[in-house]
Amino acid sequence: MSAIILESSLVHYEALGRGKPLLFLHDWLGSWRYWVPTMVDMSSSYRAYALDFWGFGDSDKVRAKYTVAGYVGQVALFMDQMGIGKVPLIGHGLGGVVALLFAAQFPERVEQIMTVSTPLMSSHIGSRLMNFGGGDNPAKAILGRRLKSYEEVEMEATKTDSDAVVQSIRSMMTKDIADVLDEIEMPLLLVYGQADPIIQPPDEDIIEDLDYNALSYPFEEAQHYPMLEDTSKFNRLLRDFLMHKDDWDAYNMKSEWRRRIR
Repeated sequence: MSAIILESSLVHYEALGRGKPLLFLHDWLGSWRYWVPTMVDMSSSYRAYALDFWGFGDSDKVRAKYTVAGYVGQVALFMDQMGIGKVPLIGHGLGGVVALLFAAQFPERVEQIMTVSTPLMSSHIGSRLMNFGGGDNPAKAILGRRLKSYEEVEMEATKTDSDAVVQSIRSMMTKDIADVLDEIEMPLLLVYGQADPIIQPPDEDIIEDLDYNALSYPFEEAQHYPMLEDTSKFNRLLRDFLMHKDDWDAYNMKSEWRRRIR
């Protein structure tokens, strides 16, 4: 286990591979661990980092910082301490919200963003997650029997402080994350599972209003964890996205991934 101290609190992280850095940010219902299959695949070309937000996994429980703003600050501190100047961000759920807000606040530190199963407004959060009031195992309460399908999530599900789930959701209730998209100029890929019972994909009017730097890609049969449900395809999508950072037009025109071009 790797850990650093940020503002007197322990933050757990793991890193695989060598090369340019990537940073993976997790969801409300898990920890760094479910990124492992993707990190292993990326490690042949990149240095893949994944951290646990405060209150999740093996990071300390710092209840005063269980907000999206607190997690944005945590990412900034982590990058400072690890010597990461500029990085692609890959965020899932809560991690996607944090990635978008981080990019709006620190655009000079972000090369690209991929969000996965990320709500662009509070109304896109399903009722089970939105109405979660606490408990020993948030992932089990919200996913129910489906949790057994996600071994990497189930392994660390009991480590989550339920207050981190409740408070971070409350902290974004007054935010319209869709508005943040207008502030982001780097390549942005919004990935969704069309059958996701936890997060609703964005409405068509939001997709149609995306600027040219942003694309949306649906995994038509995936639910909340496309990186676990269709790992090979997800990893190919991510690798292709990273490869076309400096040639966004070419990426937009690739028929394999093309879904919307303004």
